[in-house]
Amino acid sequence: MKKILIIFIGILAVNVLFTACEKDFLDTYPTDQVSSNSVLLSTDNAMTALNGIHRSLYIRYGSQGRGGIGAYYIHIDEGGEDHVHNANNWSTQLRWQGNSDPSDAYNRANWLMFYNWIANANVLINGIDGADGDQADKDIIKGQALIYRAFCHFHLVQSYGGRYKKGEVNSQLGVPLKLDNDTGSIARSTVEEVYTQINQDIDDAIVLLAGYSRTNKSHINQSVAKGLKARVALVQGEWATAATYAAEARSGYTLMDSATYAQGFQVGSETNSEFMWASQIQEDQTDTFANYGAYISRNFSSSAIRSNPRSINSILYNTISSTDVRKGLWDPTGKHLSLPSGVSLLSTFKLFTYTNQKFIAVSNGDSRVDVPLMRAAEMYLIEAEARARNNQDVLAATALYNLVKTRDASYVLSTKTGTDLQAEIMLQRRVELWGEGFRWYDLKRLDLPLDRTGSNHTSAITNGVMEVAAGDNRWNFPIPQDEMDANDLMVQNPI
Repeated sequence: MKKILIIFIGILAVNVLFTACEKDFLDTYPTDQVSSNSVLLSTDNAMTALNGIHRSLYIRYGSQGRGGIGAYYIHIDEGGEDHVHNANNWSTQLRWQGNSDPSDAYNRANWLMFYNWIANANVLINGIDGADGDQADKDIIKGQALIYRAFCHFHLVQSYGGRYKKGEVNSQLGVPLKLDNDTGSIARSTVEEVYTQINQDIDDAIVLLAGYSRTNKSHINQSVAKGLKARVALVQGEWATAATYAAEARSGYTLMDSATYAQGFQVGSETNSEFMWASQIQEDQTDTFANYGAYISRNFSSSAIRSNPRSINSILYNTISSTDVRKGLWDPTGKHLSLPSGVSLLSTFKLFTYTNQKFIAVSNGDSRVDVPLMRAAEMYLIEAEARARNNQDVLAATALYNLVKTRDASYVLSTKTGTDLQAEIMLQRRVELWGEGFRWYDLKRLDLPLDRTGSNHTSAITNGVMEVAAGDNRWNFPIPQDEMDANDLMVQNPI
């Protein structure tokens, strides 16, 4: 049987947390005990290990299209209706192939990537208390590692587990909970069990990270922990919790003004008052053709962008007010005559309608774009949606207004109520978070169908996947075949 073993090796020398070899698939216990023990000798060593996890979010996991969490977010958006391809390419998520094929390479890589991160977080969570160093530093390290473990389990259960159903037992199968790095077989926990552990990890982290002032937005502070708590609560339908934590999480962050927003998302999240958490790829650590910006930016000269720049769904674009600054983040003509200052396209770039200029790389030859992991805008949207679904229409409309007025000076406070207000909030969420990895998840959590018809999607490019009914088996990714072969307790999703 083909299996994978994650080795915790070379961390202090190269600041990369793991490599892989052929042995066991979900057996993620570090085999290099000397290296692992060295990491836990002191808080200085452990902090270096934690920095390795921060960096691991944007390194390559195999092929160019597997550039960490940014690539994963692109794939999640491709599975929805708002992210449009203009040419055939390698992406299986657009065509929903990974949703039905346990042997799909991207399905397998994503599963392994998240469990890699969990394994390395577990080393810190379960060992930092015995390290030499100040207790405050131990709390900072453990708190961030707990958020990583919760963050990864959250992505895994949304993708591979059954949909969380508010008010039900939620005994449907979730994913294996990895709380240590024991090498034995492990069964899938229920969806409820997974969410219980996610919330426990987040709650513990919120306490541990109290008062922590980070040096960089690639690190995790208490506001990020609260933001993740709000995300999880929204999926669970815990409306009051979602609204409360979203408001607390965004405290101290200021939304971008229109002039800043119009420049698109580039590098510079550190000084952007709206960004709460972001991966910032250093120039000497770049993986040019695997970076987030090598696929999502408009101006980097990669074959993916030259031949297949990403577009917004034309139906969604046409709902955006003409006075909204976000209208300029996509060009309906595709000619891009209003790019930010200093940005240009090469003559070899193909032009398609509705292509995005929301994401702008450093240059035609430098693909770096900071990966947006959490923004204050999302927190306003979470609060607005949660309050609307909790029958607090006035508070919901106010939260929405406080966000949208910064994008559209002509926007007025909504007087809609009930499902009409909820629909307006979701429309604003689709526009605001385009390309940031939310839409497919939103369709699944709300039990909505996929509908790409009537837009600029092309059936030949999507391999005929234009509509998928809510509840279709493909809303739960299949467990990778390698995991099925390696783990005798694993149960496959219906395919």
